[in-house]
Amino acid sequence: MTLKNWILGIVELLHSIKDEKLRWQTDNQAGQLQLKQARIMAENKLAAELKKKSVQLAHDIDLLQTKNASELALLKIKCKQDIKDYQQYLAALDKLKKSIQNSYSHLPEAMAFTIHHHAQHLLNQMWEAKNIEEKMRHEMRLIQFMTTVHEDASAILQGETQEKLPKKTLSLIQQQ
Repeated sequence: MTLKNWILGIVELLHSIKDEKLRWQTDNQAGQLQLKQARIMAENKLAAELKKKSVQLAHDIDLLQTKNASELALLKIKCKQDIKDYQQYLAALDKLKKSIQNSYSHLPEAMAFTIHHHAQHLLNQMWEAKNIEEKMRHEMRLIQFMTTVHEDASAILQGETQEKLPKKTLSLIQQQ
């Protein structure tokens, strides 16, 4: 009899546990339903927020790409213009060298090349300057040098001087 009572006790215990679980589920069904709905709403809200942020991020990326493409195009144009300007400067320096050679035909060719090389050195310093103030300083030195060379060449061609050397130009080279 004890074995039967013991088995019945276990069965009743299992039934009472099941009944308690069923009662708990019944009592808390509304809360569980609310939690399930809240979780679904939170997931939907999160999905909507992620979608909104991904759309905003895609828009921001498009704006950055457009801005970068514009900046790159402008930089390419500026670089092309810089190259063109540099080439024009070099052409002007070559004309200056020919002017020196024509004005001082008796000078050794090396002297004309030295003056030309100095002008080119000033041009390169100006071109390679890191900030605007330094660039302007070098540009003023180049302008002063080219003006001096032109004045020397003009003076000899117009017969204003009997000098055999471009003294002002050579003096300026020595100073610099």
